[in-house]
Amino acid sequence: MDHRNLHIVVVSTPGIGHVIPVLVLAKRLATLHGVRVTIVRVTVAGAPPEPKLFTVPYPDDLVRILQLPPVDISHVVDESTQIVTRLFMMFRAAASSLRSAISALEPRPDAIVADLFSVETPGICTGEFDDIPKFYFIASNAWFSALAIYSPILDREIAGEYADLHEKLAIPGCVSVAPEDVPDPMLDRNDEQYGEYLKIGRSIPLFDGILISTWEELEKETLKAFRENETWKSIIDIPVYPIGPLTRPAGELKPSSELFSWLDKQPDDSVLFVSFGSGGVLSPEQTTELAWGLELSRQRFVWVVRPPTSGRADDEFFTVGGERSQETLAHLPEGFVARTGERAILIPMWAEQLEILSHPAVGGFLSHCGWNSTLESITNGIPMIAWPLYAEQRMNATLLTDQLSVAVRPAVLPAKKVVSREEVARLVRSVMEDDETGRRMRERAQQLKITGAEALINGGSSHKSLSQLLSKITASKKKQPTTPLLM
Repeated sequence: MDHRNLHIVVVSTPGIGHVIPVLVLAKRLATLHGVRVTIVRVTVAGAPPEPKLFTVPYPDDLVRILQLPPVDISHVVDESTQIVTRLFMMFRAAASSLRSAISALEPRPDAIVADLFSVETPGICTGEFDDIPKFYFIASNAWFSALAIYSPILDREIAGEYADLHEKLAIPGCVSVAPEDVPDPMLDRNDEQYGEYLKIGRSIPLFDGILISTWEELEKETLKAFRENETWKSIIDIPVYPIGPLTRPAGELKPSSELFSWLDKQPDDSVLFVSFGSGGVLSPEQTTELAWGLELSRQRFVWVVRPPTSGRADDEFFTVGGERSQETLAHLPEGFVARTGERAILIPMWAEQLEILSHPAVGGFLSHCGWNSTLESITNGIPMIAWPLYAEQRMNATLLTDQLSVAVRPAVLPAKKVVSREEVARLVRSVMEDDETGRRMRERAQQLKITGAEALINGGSSHKSLSQLLSKITASKKKQPTTPLLM
């Protein structure tokens, strides 16, 4: 079926973890299916410059990025306002300009796709947009999606704080969730962000379908539950489209020549990459212990270093990595840089992560387990040390270790206790050394890499799923009433 006459609008909220999958989805729609895509971005006043990915050219000018006027919510938030609450506030502040922007688009959109924190889009796009199908895009895995959708039911059935429970949270047809693994908004039912999180689960059934950045072979049982479990059919009677893995191709960003010259000299699979994503930061104590652990492991490593924080682990969420500065390294133990010498590269603030992970010398990834980072690691066949910090990262870490067997993790959650240098060294060696544990994880990671690539090719499960979505939009377009010409 020809989809080249379609125009799809994708609504994107702030945060690099949300931006990258939206860009990848848009490029895939344009490149593989000839679809015209307009990304409408909610932006926030005072944000740092946008990442380099926004300067990457797109095919045949089919993708355009429309940035709404920055919203200012500084008068309604303070230091205690959590990220989820802030993101919902930003979206609501931008609602009027969002509607106006979509109304002014030419050609008229044939479908609207809303990302995780623009779940209220159907309520904004009423009236003139009633006949346009609307889809919800979850740039995470199916297991997290199931919990988010089921959370209003858990809210009614369970009293007290989830973290105080002694039994796991049962989700129909899915692996149960340990209380300590629930996403941040579920940790405190008295916090405002808990109510915002529940709105996600309540709003999703209002859409015409759900897009998830996963694939059939990665989460077979959960995706099967969505399709076949009778309880799920009564909760969300809409199709679920697994369209992942949504990762950009390596090489779109120009990498650091010094770093890659060093990597080129290292043996294959010999370097551990250490990074906590675009927003994660560690405490001063944990930064010190991590540094000593990396040194004690005697392994080669590349570490993206940020200044430690005495605040929350997500303090850097809206900074998009911040500015590179050698002063960042001053927070490391005295003599650390000299002692690690030629077996380490330290990068202040941010790095070209995908380009690093795709280099043959890299054989392990110590990660915060954000879903983008998780997919970039899996699609390069790299085993991980799971170090979850915030959001849904604890669920992701459990998925990686207990269900997919491609990662190891500290005995106690890093959010609850400082991980000692001895344990850091042990975890690093278990991934990087050629023992039975390391070999099994590496083999499993390579297997998942293959299934992810196969899902995306013509005839693969995710390619079929995206084609089915476009067919539904095309069929809906044919049914839309046309405006008669005025005589």
